[in-house]
Amino acid sequence: MSTDFLQERIEMERLLLVPISMEYRDEIFKEFSAEITVYMYPAPAKDISETEEWINFSLNGLREKSNLQLVILEKDSGEFLGCAGLHNVHTSTPEMGIWLKKTAHGKGYGREAVTGVKKWADENIHYDYIIYPVADKNISSRKIPESLGGKIAMSMIKMD
Repeated sequence: MSTDFLQERIEMERLLLVPISMEYRDEIFKEFSAEITVYMYPAPAKDISETEEWINFSLNGLREKSNLQLVILEKDSGEFLGCAGLHNVHTSTPEMGIWLKKTAHGKGYGREAVTGVKKWADENIHYDYIIYPVADKNISSRKIPESLGGKIAMSMIKMD
């Protein structure tokens, strides 16, 4: 794997995925809300310093080539739409995750972004399969990997 994750760009028909940076911290902090994270871990940041800490963690992952953490932008306008990541890329089972801000829901951006990250993985890393965790109740998120040929391989029960 010779690619520099800090320089990676994935361009699709309507989207541009670029490495995360502090440039997007205010939008991430604002848009990664309780409504967006209903089915997700982690919870939204309580203050901007938690978002900055997560971005710094993500930047370390990019430098180490262990995690490809990207910001999803609308290609023509540059509007921030959300984040996508491929984590543990050095393993045989990397894990993909994505979130979109509320106003970007229902427009096919999630499927387009996941398709772009999957294509990048196919071209740049060796893996057996990609894990895409999603809550059973999160039907719209489940449809994304299923539309790309993904199959439910395991169910987990969360105990509080």
